[in-house]
Amino acid sequence: IVGSTARVDSRGDLGWSDLLKTHDKTVRQELSNFRGKEVKTLGDGFLATFDGPARAIHCASAIRASLQRLDVPVRIGVHTGEVELIDDDVRGIAVHIASRVAHLGRADDVLVSRTVKDLVAGSGIKFENFGTHTLKGIPEKWQIFRAIS
Repeated sequence: IVGSTARVDSRGDLGWSDLLKTHDKTVRQELSNFRGKEVKTLGDGFLATFDGPARAIHCASAIRASLQRLDVPVRIGVHTGEVELIDDDVRGIAVHIASRVAHLGRADDVLVSRTVKDLVAGSGIKFENFGTHTLKGIPEKWQIFRAIS
C-alpha cells in the first residue's frame, strides 16, 4: 500500500485496521482467481508465488484495479527465478529482486523485471520501459518495465 504510514495517521488505528482487512480480503480473492499462492503478509503487502509469470502479471493488474476502486493505491513488483522452499516460506535472491522492483514503483504501478517481460513474450501483455535501475544489494543494473492495461 502506497503511503501506508500516512494512512494510519489520518485514519487512526481502527480505520487502518478496517482498510487493511479489506485490502487483505481483496488480494486473497484475486490470488485465488489467478491460482496464486500466498506465502506471507508483509504488514501492508503480500508475497505470493504463481505457476507462471503471465498469470502473476494478470493477478497484479486485477489487484491494482480492485484496490483502485477502493481508493487504496498499491505498487506491485513481479520477478521470476529460483527460490528455496523452507517450511511454508520462499527464500532466495529472486525474492529480494521482486521486493526491490516493487519499491521502485509509484502508486498503481505494476513493475516487472526484464526477465519477466522476456518470458511472457507473445502473451499480449503490453509494457512500457521504466528505465534501468540499481537494485539495493543486487549486482548489476536491471531493466524494469511497467505493465500497462
